Amino acid sequence: MNRRVLLVEDEPSLAMLLTDRLKREGFKVENVNNGIEAVERGSDPEISLILLDVMIPGMDGFRVCQELRTRSIGTPILMLAARGGVGDRVAGLRNGADDYLPKPFDVSELLARMEALLRRAAQPAASRAVRFGSVLVDRDRKRVVRDGGEIELSFKEFQMLCYLLDRPGVPVSREELLQNVWGYQHTPNTRTVDVHMAQLRGKLEANPKEPIYLLTAHGFGYKYQNAG
Repeated sequence: MNRRVLLVEDEPSLAMLLTDRLKREGFKVENVNNGIEAVERGSDPEISLILLDVMIPGMDGFRVCQELRTRSIGTPILMLAARGGVGDRVAGLRNGADDYLPKPFDVSELLARMEALLRRAAQPAASRAVRFGSVLVDRDRKRVVRDGGEIELSFKEFQMLCYLLDRPGVPVSREELLQNVWGYQHTPNTRTVDVHMAQLRGKLEANPKEPIYLLTAHGFGYKYQNAG
């Protein structure tokens, strides 16, 4: 498994501490300390994981994350931030981050989240292309087409959709989605899953209020069902 990490952190003492620990854990670490360099180096396909601080000069972490996803860079991104409010976490996830870890954090938790993201990134998709109704999901090109026109999904919307498509007819709990799509080890109290599902339905269902493909498993979570 490729274990090359880009660490984007402008606080020298923390950057040094994390670099030393990650190298001891077998990672190859590259450091940058501003958003402009983060976009440039983060676009390298050899990078397997990006640790991205939010408050960095040049371009903040949210904009870096958004720019990388706009460039179709699918490298897992774990955001690090002194601000841990729900609004900031949701902003990070909506801009394409895979996980969000507030400072201060325990390095062992950081390592566990990193390993979870790397494991998930290494798993091949069960089915490369799926069609339901007038929607085509093309995993290889990370494209979704509806009625012949391309639909823009956020990175996490696409991941969540693919996770459900891999399990047709099977109810998936919100906790499972948070753990396997966002990489949370301990499920937080958040409506992130519901927000993303509402957005997906708005983009993919003919009548989002009466969905026929992305269904609610009441009191539990959601499931994908191909109604033909």
